[in-house]
Amino acid sequence: MRLRICTWNVNSVRLRVEQVARFVREQAPDVLCLQEIKCREGEFPVNAFAEMGLPHVRIAGQKGWHGVAIASRLPIEDAPRLDVCREGHARCVGGTVAGVEVHNFYIPAGGDTPDREPNPKFDHKLDFYEKLTAELAKRNPKAPLAVVGDLNVAPGEHDVWNHRYMSKVVSHTPAEVEAFGKLVASLGFIDLPRAQTPEPEKVFSWWSYRAADFRASNRGLRLDHILVTPGLKEAAFRLGSAASRVHDDVRAWERPSDHAPVTADLVL
Repeated sequence: MRLRICTWNVNSVRLRVEQVARFVREQAPDVLCLQEIKCREGEFPVNAFAEMGLPHVRIAGQKGWHGVAIASRLPIEDAPRLDVCREGHARCVGGTVAGVEVHNFYIPAGGDTPDREPNPKFDHKLDFYEKLTAELAKRNPKAPLAVVGDLNVAPGEHDVWNHRYMSKVVSHTPAEVEAFGKLVASLGFIDLPRAQTPEPEKVFSWWSYRAADFRASNRGLRLDHILVTPGLKEAAFRLGSAASRVHDDVRAWERPSDHAPVTADLVL
């Protein structure tokens, strides 16, 4: 069977529920992982998702900000908690679908100053990465596990529009790139979107609202990730390559999120 996993920082699920429905109709994700839903559990539009064919939901909500959810075509079973946010924000939710353990994260952006001491938001971001990496390192790399979400780091030189400039800007600083690298190394994670589109080709999933035409300026970052353990390598590459893509056309829809959805297919 094909299991299509999607991650999307939707930037308010209630505001964009019709866009989500359109995307689901067009791309048929089986497991849709959303970040920045910006609502509490009881405010999540579960009926609309059931009508989309995604009746199974796991929600970690919060008033006003943050919030993550998993909506699935197939039943969602429990998965071990990986709640590593020291501030108690709704930034992680997990579940097991078709035998695949999926953990959906919205990692803190980190504020403006890339220095832990004067900037508690940046310290929180790195602390989140450190705690998550330590927890994942306890797991079995042969187990079928996926870490997805808005991880708020563009890890590679070709994941940003200008490497030299962005190396001084939060999201692509050496400390963040190192933290992301340690997370990937913890279980030997495979970066499926980058496996599908190898460097040096640039791949972005986020473009600022400040640009009148995001395609023309193309000052993007690859902040949204689908990482899988070696235990899922065979499923990810069963068709010969990693069937993964950034749906940048969605970024051009009316009143879009500043993030585009990213999908990857597993053939189980």
